[in-house]
Amino acid sequence: METCIEVQNVVKRFRDQVVLKNVSISFEKGKIHGIVGRNGSGKTVLFKCICGLMHPEEGVILVNGKRVGRDVDMPEDIGAIIEAPGFLPNYSGYKNLRFLANIRRKIGKEEILNVLKTVGLDPESRKHVGKYSLGMRQRLGIAQAIMEDPEILILDEPMNGLDNAGVQDIRALLLELKAQGKTILLASHNHEDIAALCDTVHEMDGGVLE
Repeated sequence: METCIEVQNVVKRFRDQVVLKNVSISFEKGKIHGIVGRNGSGKTVLFKCICGLMHPEEGVILVNGKRVGRDVDMPEDIGAIIEAPGFLPNYSGYKNLRFLANIRRKIGKEEILNVLKTVGLDPESRKHVGKYSLGMRQRLGIAQAIMEDPEILILDEPMNGLDNAGVQDIRALLLELKAQGKTILLASHNHEDIAALCDTVHEMDGGVLE
């Protein structure tokens, strides 16, 4: 078994509240791993710690063998949706992705147009993101997470705001990405998503991972 993410005895506090309580887990490469739990159970904080957006007070997180916060500030090969994706409302979906792509300069126009098609958005549309429905914003968030072809995807409630057809589209996309060898961490309230997609399921409750 080849693991790509290892979380070892991680503790995260906000003032006197312990949000992650000695969490230890490893995620095998090339699988979809589900994390379930109520709001406030610690799922989002765990995802932020793995991405390097927050640093735990105790414990170690390794992504592809590199320690987050010491060897790397933020692991390079991760695409993520955590909470509502923040986009510039007065620009089109394409332009928003173009601005983000310019940061790392790994992809160009063609890849951006292709990824918009992949998630079911019109790549030629000039509609501003501020006029997007919740489902369209969510599709754009997924496009942003996958556009640079990362090995690991961390998706916090990726089906939020999608209609039934959208949910089916994104489920099919995630299974296709898994078939390409990607590792996906998925937090969802929807038991059907978890049952349809996940190879492993872990429950989080009050900062403790079952």
